[in-house]
Amino acid sequence: MYSRSQLKKAVAEPRRLWWELNRLYYRRLGTRPHNTDGIDLFAADWDNLLILDACRYDTFAEHSTLPGTLTSRTSRGSATSEWIRANFHGQTLHDTVYVSASPMLYRNRDTVDVEFHAVVDIWKEAGWDETYRTVLPETVTEAARQAAARYPDKRLLVHYLQPHYPFLGPTGREHFAGDRLNFQWMDLTTGTLTTDPELVRTAYRENLDVVLPHVEELLSDLRGKTVVTSDHGQMLGERGFPIPVPGYGHPPGVYNESLTRVPWHEYTNGKRKRIVADEPTFERDTVDDSVVTERLEQLGYVG
Repeated sequence: MYSRSQLKKAVAEPRRLWWELNRLYYRRLGTRPHNTDGIDLFAADWDNLLILDACRYDTFAEHSTLPGTLTSRTSRGSATSEWIRANFHGQTLHDTVYVSASPMLYRNRDTVDVEFHAVVDIWKEAGWDETYRTVLPETVTEAARQAAARYPDKRLLVHYLQPHYPFLGPTGREHFAGDRLNFQWMDLTTGTLTTDPELVRTAYRENLDVVLPHVEELLSDLRGKTVVTSDHGQMLGERGFPIPVPGYGHPPGVYNESLTRVPWHEYTNGKRKRIVADEPTFERDTVDDSVVTERLEQLGYVG
């Protein structure tokens, strides 16, 4: 069922309606809750899993010089919230520590039933950069190093925000800063935003260039088998199906290749970890919902 405001938006912005129809096609009219063709992350073989949020396979393949071997996998979701639910819900992961720059699991904590051994929420006050309105990649790398030292016998799931918006590279700083920080992909899809799409594509690619050196640093520090992958990809003007309208961003429930084909880059450093499951020994600090909402708005999620 759609709300009155959603129906009004569909009338005012027809492309929004076309993309909703495409989503219904991929979701098979609601008969599957996520991309059932995607990989089960926690059944895969890894000691450390590094997530680059919204990273396309083709862009990663073009820009990455990381040591190791690159293949691709299919994601269970085309948006972070969907990916979290599809992979985390119903899981008891007492052998895993989740180090996250994304507030999305916390936002969905009442509906996603998962138990990690520990969760490190970097996006809270100390880790959030107020200038760039995100968590910088160097902050994530340092938090991951600390977690690896504190939990040497646990699988490490590390969630970077880049190449997800906000854009940190030179094009992003020039064209998407200050009053123009409130960029949203749907505005580009519906045509209500007149920004040159090529500027956005360049800014997106530069955001991957920003994060990759920090990922490479972490690869050399982490012991065992590390996989670099993504929660989902990113549309940069590709046309949808079955209605062939161009789209941008990562709408949930749309399972074309640009959104679900993600990198799967493997690198092994020394001996594999000896992984042990232990009961959680922590309580997560609560955060005011207004702070979580503000973080997500600054990441372009809410609007």
